Amino acid sequence: MSFQIILGSASMARRKILAEMGYEFTILTADIDEKSIRMDKPEELVMVLAEAKADAIISRLQSTSQPDEDAHATLLITADTVVVYEGIIREKPSSKEEAWNFIKGYSGGQAAVIGSVFVTNLKTGKRKGGCCRAEVYFHVIPEEIIDSLRRELHSMSRGV
Repeated sequence: MSFQIILGSASMARRKILAEMGYEFTILTADIDEKSIRMDKPEELVMVLAEAKADAIISRLQSTSQPDEDAHATLLITADTVVVYEGIIREKPSSKEEAWNFIKGYSGGQAAVIGSVFVTNLKTGKRKGGCCRAEVYFHVIPEEIIDSLRRELHSMSRGV
């Protein structure tokens, strides 16, 4: 069966996975306000966000293209990932300082990473998604590594 793939993500890791598997794909990102979507359970949050990304991309595709009955099936793949640390859901850090604080806080601790994948067949409309959880245990990160990382983050933010 021949099909096309649209990766609904800007993630370099997700691009790399598909590329290393030998797939050709198009990248489209969703223009949604992820912070406006809230759920109490991280598993629900990542699924709702992945589905919202798919819906936004589908809406954009429908408004910009004409349906082609003879077209190959197109699979749209969207995803989301959060970290739960000390019972709090963490999404992408909003600044380099926040990223540094996250890393410093993980030293010697543990966190859960919850990820989802949502696949939509754009020809049939069939959709399927799922999520998984991985527990991550961190060794103590030496202060000199944390300080070095902080300096690197600060120099990156200044463009040095």
